[in-house]
Amino acid sequence: MKTVRQTLADILDAAANGQFPAPDGSTTVVPAPSRRDTGVIAFTAHSVVFTDEDPGWVRATLAALDCDELAATMNPRFLNAFLDRTGRRTDTIDLLTVAHSLPGRTALDLREITDPVHPRVVRARRRRDGVRVWVADGGILVLGRGVAGRWEAAIEVDEDARHRGLGRELAVAARHLVPPGEPVWSQQAAGNARSIRAFQAAGYRPVGAEALLLPA
Repeated sequence: MKTVRQTLADILDAAANGQFPAPDGSTTVVPAPSRRDTGVIAFTAHSVVFTDEDPGWVRATLAALDCDELAATMNPRFLNAFLDRTGRRTDTIDLLTVAHSLPGRTALDLREITDPVHPRVVRARRRRDGVRVWVADGGILVLGRGVAGRWEAAIEVDEDARHRGLGRELAVAARHLVPPGEPVWSQQAAGNARSIRAFQAAGYRPVGAEALLLPA
C-alpha cells in the first residue's frame, strides 16, 4: 500500500499517454480531487483509491479481505465498506477508456443545445462541470469536466437508430470537440457490450476499471 503526494490528475494524465502505475500488486492512496469525486481505479495489477478518508483505514480494510489481493479494491465487500464509511452511493463498476483529440471538425451533423432535459444530460450535470450537449439525428453527445478535471464523453443512441454506426460516429465526434492535445475519457458499464464496441471502434482504448462513489 502506497500513500503518496502524487495527484489523481497526474496518474490519469500519465495513463492517457500509456504510462501506468507499476504492476506490482500494490494500492496507491491519493487525496480526492474534489468533494464530489471519490472512488477506485484498478489498472493492471495496481489500484488507485482516491479519497479523503484515512489511508490507514483503506489499508486495514483491504488486508482483512479473504480474496485475491489483485482484486481486493473492486471486491464488493471493500466497496460496501467504502460506501458505508463515506455515506456515499454507487451505480456500477465501469470500464474506463481514453482517446486523444483529433484535429479538424467532425464530419457528423451535430447541433448544440443549451437547455436539454434528456435523462443522460441531467445525470451528467450531477457528475461533471461545464457540461455541453450536442444532438444528431437519432443520438446525443455529452461532454464535460469530470473526475480530476478530465474531459469525459457520454453518448446515447435512440433504439430505432441503432446498428448504423451512429454510436461510433458520436464517440469520434467527441475527440474533435475537446481542446487540441487533450485526452477524452469515457466509462462503459462492463455489461454494455454495444457501448464498449462503439467506443473501441472510435479509437478509445481500455485502461482499467473504475468505481465512483457519488454523493448521497
